Amino acid sequence: MAKRGMDMARSGALRLLAGVRDGLSLSDQAGALKALPPPDQARAARLAAEVLRHQSRADAVIAAYVSRRPSPQVADILRLATVELLQLAGAAHGVVDAAVTLTRGLGQKGQAAAGMVNAVLRKVAAHQGWADLPPQPMPDWLREPVAAAYGADAALAIEAAHQAGAPLDLSPKPGATVEGAEALPTRSLRIRGPVQVSALPGFSAGDWWVQDAAAALPVHLLDPQPGERIADLCAAPGGKTLQLAAAGAHVTAVDISPARLKRVAENLARCTLTAELVAADALEWRPDAALDAVLLDAPCSATGTIRRHPDLPFLRDGSGVPALVDLQARLIDHALSLIRPGGRLVYAVCSLLPDEGEAQVAAALARHPGLAVETPDLPGVEPSWITAEGGLRTRPDFWADRGGMDGFFMARLRKAE
Repeated sequence: MAKRGMDMARSGALRLLAGVRDGLSLSDQAGALKALPPPDQARAARLAAEVLRHQSRADAVIAAYVSRRPSPQVADILRLATVELLQLAGAAHGVVDAAVTLTRGLGQKGQAAAGMVNAVLRKVAAHQGWADLPPQPMPDWLREPVAAAYGADAALAIEAAHQAGAPLDLSPKPGATVEGAEALPTRSLRIRGPVQVSALPGFSAGDWWVQDAAAALPVHLLDPQPGERIADLCAAPGGKTLQLAAAGAHVTAVDISPARLKRVAENLARCTLTAELVAADALEWRPDAALDAVLLDAPCSATGTIRRHPDLPFLRDGSGVPALVDLQARLIDHALSLIRPGGRLVYAVCSLLPDEGEAQVAAALARHPGLAVETPDLPGVEPSWITAEGGLRTRPDFWADRGGMDGFFMARLRKAE
């Protein structure tokens, strides 16, 4: 990348990091980068994500060479340069000079801090032991229940998986392949390294769509059959809707957001698949006749997706989890009321918290006599992923040698005949 483009990407990354400090997610900040060419927008987003994945490690290194805490803006510049130097193996001269220039651009206080930034980063460039530093820790509100549920070693392994980031996973139409992609045992395809999605073979033809391998499992668990009437509740962004439609089911995709449903419609059109799209509150929507099955990918803490969304731990404090747990329980009860006797419900959340997963299923079984959990029997699913309740639990540290997967809980519930 040319120097000017690199400097623009760095400036964009700093705008994104400032936005996260102000409570905005990376995905909500497209406007912060609109002045940049698309390649520099992508580079800025990648740089910001890398800083968030490694912030605690960068802070530990920087702390050894500063005498007092820098301002938030200068701290972000130091973190960005430290990650470029030690994680991304950037050339020391260019990285340090760029950081000094960015610091001077902060005004009078920046001019005063430029010498310090130069001196600190020259020492950082020679720092040893970066690889031995522990990964970015989960916040206490998340780490404590995760360690309690899965053990301290698993919590550390999950943090390492968060730090490693995520490859690109695709869900193919039946029989479709992508040259160069790894075929995963659960039927997804995986591509490593940075890629332009729209340039991949089969994109224009609609042969596949982007979907994490773990996120594809709930539909496999539901096992949709041709001609079945199935609702996908809380459907956007629509990967599961596409899976259901590709299986030949008559799908109604329900989501409260018309804007998000527009994205579902675009993906259906690209993949030449059909589904009925309904903008409605899933708690209020009812079909005109009982359904064969419902897929409920319920609103949740999204704590299973940190490897893809490293800003999440900086934006949430866990206070919203109890309200989500209550909403999930109401959605389960409502979904069951939409299904014919003997029909099935797959409940899924992209959460690491048992309160949103295993405990929800246990509570649903207590509320609904005759409701039963059907233990998964799916290709590629390892026995250790099956929970005591008969659900399926994936974690970011699973498939560590393959690049991990998102953290999900899912269970297939059979309604009494």
